[in-house]
Amino acid sequence: MKRNIVLSLPNLLTYGRILAVPAVTACFYFEGNTPRWIALGIFILAAVTDFFDGYLARAWQQQSALGRMLDPIADKLLVSVCLLVLAGDGTIGGWSMIAAIIILCREILVSGLREFLAELQVSVPVTKLAKWKTTVQLIAVAFLLAGPAGDTVLPGTTLAGLTALWLAAILTLYTGYDYFRAGIGHLIKE
Repeated sequence: MKRNIVLSLPNLLTYGRILAVPAVTACFYFEGNTPRWIALGIFILAAVTDFFDGYLARAWQQQSALGRMLDPIADKLLVSVCLLVLAGDGTIGGWSMIAAIIILCREILVSGLREFLAELQVSVPVTKLAKWKTTVQLIAVAFLLAGPAGDTVLPGTTLAGLTALWLAAILTLYTGYDYFRAGIGHLIKE
């Protein structure tokens, strides 16, 4: 693989998003509001790179197989690990765990379906609704990362995050069904 592709700015942004995962997680090993604000800041920077890595790769014609592989992995790692950390600290609990489970299950199922279809050389393009789903997930996780610290500044921050999480779960079910429906014909042929 060419060095200029591996070290292109779009790929560096994706690597940064992957490195943000343990950084956000580490914040939850410390008490108080400050670590939550730091986690939120890291998460927001990582979420912004999700837009710019793809945009810059297309604009600068630096799209690569490496970037196409790592981008969705980085997205899924960021959202999934944050959901697990937030469940572990109790920010997501009770019935809202169902929304988090729906999101995690869909990510695993769609990844498996994409991998299977890739073996058949069938591409399932990302829909606009799936991009909106990702945006709502990122917003929900951001509010939830602020959580109790955010509630001290803006009461209802956690509730807004949980509401957005449920909206993301609904969009997740719908887009997951779309992917499954698009791939089912290829599954039946096998």
